[in-house]
Amino acid sequence: MASSTEAISLAVEHVSVTYPNGHQALRDVSFSLQGLTVCALVGVNGSGKSTLFNTIMGIIRPQTGAVRVNGLPVAQAMRQNGIAYVPQSENIDWHFPILVKDVVMLGRYGHMGIMRHPCGEDCRAVSSALERVGLSDLRHRQVSELSGGQSKRMFVARGIAQGARFMLLDEPFAGVDKRSEATLMTLLEELAREGTTVLVAVHDLRMAATAFDQAVLIDRTVVCQGPADEVLRADHVAQAFSVDAHTAQGMVA
Repeated sequence: MASSTEAISLAVEHVSVTYPNGHQALRDVSFSLQGLTVCALVGVNGSGKSTLFNTIMGIIRPQTGAVRVNGLPVAQAMRQNGIAYVPQSENIDWHFPILVKDVVMLGRYGHMGIMRHPCGEDCRAVSSALERVGLSDLRHRQVSELSGGQSKRMFVARGIAQGARFMLLDEPFAGVDKRSEATLMTLLEELAREGTTVLVAVHDLRMAATAFDQAVLIDRTVVCQGPADEVLRADHVAQAFSVDAHTAQGMVA
């Protein structure tokens, strides 16, 4: 867990987002994360997790409030390659003909010149990232041939090659086996120890409570934030998921 003396790497301050149809997805959301942290973002479907991710990446501009990443406004942090994103599998066109190494090379585009030609440094960064996630032998494989766990590690490799110090992962454990889940979690913990702040949208409450340092529990606003095992208590889960105490206890026990 990060100490209080470490610099804040993510600050979400009084963020509210209302869509044109009048639906308020986020209401006065405020929380902060420090370095050396693997933090779970937890909430029922429709609680605002995806909207929050899109706001952190600058895709959505909030009506009120602000987000800063490593002390910078989101737009500036994005320009400096400070934010990496691992998407949900269902948001990817797996039939698009592209190799694993080329997906990871996308993380280097912000470092390339205007012609977007990779140099030796870019190629070395990609090779190092692929080795780091255990995919060196699959670098020439089509992405459609990867397993669920391998595809998640490929996108983490893209973030590593990018050199991002803040990484967002959207349900990375969905559809992967326990071995792949453990491999990916170990990798995220290693990245956190090296200075990358990691925020992960997680569906499995038991895993979130036991495997993560920190947790942010949201239901359009922040219900609770802090150490994961304290945040994901039955009473907090009951409030955020609108279930009774018995049901909530079964969700976290």
